[in-house]
Amino acid sequence: MPDLNFGLKGKRAVVTGGANGIGFATARLLAAHGASVCIFDLERENPGDAARRIGAEAYPADVTRRESLDAAFRAAGTPDILIANAGTASEAEFCEHTAEEWDRIVSVNLSGAFHSMQSAARLMRARRGGAIVLTASTNSYDGEARLAAYNASKAGLLGLVHTAANELGPYQIRVNAVCPGLIRTRLTESHFSNPEILRNYFRQVPLGRGGEPDEVAQASVFLASGLASYISGATLFVDGGQMASKFGTWSEDTAEFRDGRWRLR
Repeated sequence: MPDLNFGLKGKRAVVTGGANGIGFATARLLAAHGASVCIFDLERENPGDAARRIGAEAYPADVTRRESLDAAFRAAGTPDILIANAGTASEAEFCEHTAEEWDRIVSVNLSGAFHSMQSAARLMRARRGGAIVLTASTNSYDGEARLAAYNASKAGLLGLVHTAANELGPYQIRVNAVCPGLIRTRLTESHFSNPEILRNYFRQVPLGRGGEPDEVAQASVFLASGLASYISGATLFVDGGQMASKFGTWSEDTAEFRDGRWRLR
């Protein structure tokens, strides 16, 4: 059987938050499949260094500032693909959550995605084609404690996916989202360095482990590619089966937790 053709050769792809973590993994995979990749990220994240590592281009951009995004898109040119990935999080009890942190998180995760999508879609619309993939979360669906702003912002992304898929579909612009579970990134390193947290968290994950950025990137690149040409308005869980496990999967009766994951005895 011949290798699958993702149809990305010569496509221009923008990845917001592309200098690290899931964003960088996605940018790297897009480049590996022949796309011309533009990394949009804050200057302090050194997007130029990330871009040089994969043969991409870098454009400093702040997704919370529309003028910054528009300037980056003008410099980068009309994209065929947008991966709206920039995101942030912080933890606080619901009644202790500050207004400042609420505004910051929603500004990056939700408003930033809207601005990125609208800037890209206005360019794509004239070309009558394009693909947009948002990095949402399993938290788009659940109410994990201490993450009110993050949960709300990620839930809002699904509203953007559905609305944009509806309105942009006539212009042959597809809009989808990936919903990662617990993935090993800078934001989650404190979880992955604590075996007791992992032991309890991964009880609810049928595959018994956390994910890696490359595993999310593979899902995003699929949705952005020609292989997903009739998929729009969809969300794809990349969570090891977590959202299918209501009461948990793993028990010491039949399994053991070692090396950061659950395994059957």
